[in-house]
Amino acid sequence: MKKKNMAILTMVSSLFVLTACGQTAAPKDAATTASAAPSPVVASSMKPTELPQPRIASMSIHLTNDLLALGITPVGSVMGGDLKAFLPHVADRLQNTKKLGVVAEPDMEAVLALKPDLIYLDQQFAGNDVAKYEKIAKSEVFNLDDGTWRDQLIKIGKLLNREQLADTYIKDYEKQATNVKGLIKAKIGDGTVMAVRITAKELRVMGMKRPLGPILFTDLGLKPAKGVEKIDKAYETISQEVLPDYDADAIFVIVNNDDAAKKLFEQLSSNPIWKGLKAVKAGHVYPIADQPWLDYSAIGNKMALDAAEKLFAK
Repeated sequence: MKKKNMAILTMVSSLFVLTACGQTAAPKDAATTASAAPSPVVASSMKPTELPQPRIASMSIHLTNDLLALGITPVGSVMGGDLKAFLPHVADRLQNTKKLGVVAEPDMEAVLALKPDLIYLDQQFAGNDVAKYEKIAKSEVFNLDDGTWRDQLIKIGKLLNREQLADTYIKDYEKQATNVKGLIKAKIGDGTVMAVRITAKELRVMGMKRPLGPILFTDLGLKPAKGVEKIDKAYETISQEVLPDYDADAIFVIVNNDDAAKKLFEQLSSNPIWKGLKAVKAGHVYPIADQPWLDYSAIGNKMALDAAEKLFAK
């Protein structure tokens, strides 16, 4: 009997030891497996600055700003034709970017010296000269009139493995646009809107096309003043006398940043025609800067929304 009990006790002890060994071995194996497995790196979870930075020469100020929106600083970029400089709202982000001349007359020697991996072209200015860029580096041509800035951003995102960043940027923009639309509506209700630009020599009514039409009448959903919807281009030059015909409830005003344009606006502001406008009498005249409002790009439109948010939150 004692021998039988001893045998049972020995068997139980052996089982206990085996079980204990199994329990201690499992965590060790799991830890080894975990340390051996590589930590996955997903592009969408990385910050834009952590992603590879291709050497891109941008032959469009608008494409340059789309690249900036995705965290890419081009090694070289053309400049605004009138300014002969980078656009002021992004100049601080382009301190290490080589200036490649104005968009209509790029400095090809400077482009060649950069030895870019890629060249981004605006079809409007380089559509007939793609071959000469292809001799320097692989070139991508963008028709900025085909689709919206969103389409350009998505295309760039696909080309540079930043699709998720582009998608997130657009979603954040749409959310902000909805908020700004509410702020504007709180000021002007369902009133009609027009935008005018005063240059050194003329008065322009901004139309339905880029740069300003899409952000005002599509993104912000504002109602164009009478006749504005017929301006199927960037703008139409008018005389002061026809301003009342638009009968706008609110007017956005852009005055070029030069003395002649400012003087012309002073004259317009003192004109009885201007003073008699419905929007002027109601106090619904809103000054906006030429930049970023006229930079039809991902970053330009985002900055325009930022400015509108401040303007209409007052």
